[in-house]
Amino acid sequence: MDGKVLVAFASKYGNTAEIAGRIGQVLREAGLQTDVLPANPVKKSTGYQAVVLGSAVYIGMWRKEAASFLKANKMDMAQKPVWLFSSGPTGEGDLEVLLQDWKFPSGLQSAADWIQPRSITVFRGAVNLQKLNGLEKWMMNRVQAAEGDFRDWENIVAWAKGIADELLMEKEKK
Repeated sequence: MDGKVLVAFASKYGNTAEIAGRIGQVLREAGLQTDVLPANPVKKSTGYQAVVLGSAVYIGMWRKEAASFLKANKMDMAQKPVWLFSSGPTGEGDLEVLLQDWKFPSGLQSAADWIQPRSITVFRGAVNLQKLNGLEKWMMNRVQAAEGDFRDWENIVAWAKGIADELLMEKEKK
């Protein structure tokens, strides 16, 4: 695994970008060349040996940039190691209860099935009501989402270290 790892993300208010940044930092600290870039339908996953793709989640959907990137690059990503993450649920308590059986956007499931990622995970998110527009505030109230930063950095770092371990083990085998 001599090539670079791409950590691509879609973030509206910067919280998911911070998660992607931390994942990239962990991968770099493990000795992996890593680019952390916003997902964009124009960007390609070609030229990378592995991809980590994540998005903020709103009403059970990924941001348009991440969804477009996933669909546009699914053929290439099916040929390499891929990890997917979502960030979104806020609040205390059992994450499974907060997710209400949600694991991944249903509209993107066929692309994920094609790619066969090594892992799909959901991280708790963060929300600052002062940054939200009126519709977003209404939605947050409607679903009774909690305001605050609920990201579990230890969990995020552990997940990223698992990715690094897998990639480094593959590199040793070559």
